[in-house]
Amino acid sequence: MLKTLKLIGAVVFTLALMSCNQETPYSGNPVFKSPFTADPSALVHNDTLYIFTGSDEQAENVDGFLMSRWYVFSTTDMVNWTNHGAVLSVNDFEWAAHNAFAGHAVENHGKFWWYVPMVHKDSTARVHEGFAMGVAVADHPAGPYTDPIGDPLITDTTANSIPLNIDPAVYVDDDGQVYFFWGSWNEVRMVKMKDNMMELDGPVQNVEGLTNFFEAPYVHKRGDTYYMTYAAGYPSRTEYATSKSINGPWEYQGVIHDTIPNSPTNHQAIVHFKGHDYFIYHTAGLPNGGPYRRSVCIDKLEYDENGLIKKVVRTDIGVPMID
Repeated sequence: MLKTLKLIGAVVFTLALMSCNQETPYSGNPVFKSPFTADPSALVHNDTLYIFTGSDEQAENVDGFLMSRWYVFSTTDMVNWTNHGAVLSVNDFEWAAHNAFAGHAVENHGKFWWYVPMVHKDSTARVHEGFAMGVAVADHPAGPYTDPIGDPLITDTTANSIPLNIDPAVYVDDDGQVYFFWGSWNEVRMVKMKDNMMELDGPVQNVEGLTNFFEAPYVHKRGDTYYMTYAAGYPSRTEYATSKSINGPWEYQGVIHDTIPNSPTNHQAIVHFKGHDYFIYHTAGLPNGGPYRRSVCIDKLEYDENGLIKKVVRTDIGVPMID
């Protein structure tokens, strides 16, 4: 009996040791090997993380962005992902001509609203760069999405818009008020939206205090602090500011993500999922990648004891599997 107990104990110890030594699965970076993905947005719904991306379609060694559609991916554990396909494209908007640039998705009123910029077909709406921003809506994060308006929300002719109207970031505050941020070429704007998510509610306002702002605003909240992250300079790094009010004033806090090799653009999303904070971004990290052939990556995001964001450490392994 004693020998049997010792043998059982040895087996249990060996199994435990094997379990401890077993490698934890990681997402890997870039997370998606195909297609090329860029400009991530993220939201959590029903214990599932959804990432919304643009798609680089440019041929290798050819300059210039070629983008006509957006993808949705989802995961429950950060390692196993579902590609829901190209669920939205320029062709879904009658008013749009081309250039499916960075969009932003948000949940409100039990629906999912995906705000996206494209070049307007109508020459009378193309005063500057010609970009306009519209919205598509769905009953599920993975679609199907439709344009509920048939027209853009913001164009070059919108009062106090900017020369390059791209990079929307829509935030639903705790009191239900919806704010629409966007910006590029060193200018950033904000406007309130009506509760229906399809109409502006008041004048377009300048956003001040974002030191070195270039493009890609993104708002998240932790506790009672609002965080505005954005692409700074060009080639871009990610910097941020904080405020106790979404209306500012914003206090500059510094750099949290350095410039990316072979990709002058730097576009981030920040999300809290199952007790973990994640920094989602793109690089040109695939073997056949480049400035116009980017891929989404994920690394952990951490805060210090004062609630300030620590510098993001880019990794090749990505983030570990979670329950």
